[in-house]
Amino acid sequence: MKSRSIFALIVLVAGCLPMQVVAAEDKDDVLTTIDEAVKQYKSGDYAGAVSNLDYASQLVRQKKSERMKELLPEPLAGWQANPASAQTLGTAVFGGGVTVSRDYKKGDAAVSIEIVSDSPVLQSVMMMLNNPMFAGSSGGSLKTIKGQRAIVKYDDKGRNGEINIVVVGRFMITVKGNQVDLNTLVEYSEAIDFILLAKN
Repeated sequence: MKSRSIFALIVLVAGCLPMQVVAAEDKDDVLTTIDEAVKQYKSGDYAGAVSNLDYASQLVRQKKSERMKELLPEPLAGWQANPASAQTLGTAVFGGGVTVSRDYKKGDAAVSIEIVSDSPVLQSVMMMLNNPMFAGSSGGSLKTIKGQRAIVKYDDKGRNGEINIVVVGRFMITVKGNQVDLNTLVEYSEAIDFILLAKN
């Protein structure tokens, strides 16, 4: 009788184990790290709590960068593109931020698109966009692209230039080109979904 009870208990525990494992696997890394930081904070381990919170914020940036990569446009007709790449920086490096980019080629022509989010660098670009005289003194001209203000710099002789666009004050888009005409740079700029980007 006693052995049957022990066997029944083992079966019951074994039956519960898969559920516990699944629950642990399903738990988000960010939430797990934050939970650990909360425990450390309550126990007075402030250094450990800060470290885990910094780590959690870096994980969030990584998740954000993966979603932002999907917003980099496909190559225009006749062009080829490399896979999109992403880089995340903590606040200790240039104030932090998320950067995603993609390179496009067509013969000798090359275009690169970079989107930077949550970076202090945005402040200087927004200052130029809000001050036409400032933009002009830097060699650029103002243009509206799909409802967004942009600074355009283009050299007709060298057939190279760049377009800078700030979206909702949080994202800076830079479209650079070599051996391309200005229309191509504008087309690539217009291929970005600014509305979807603003939701990130």
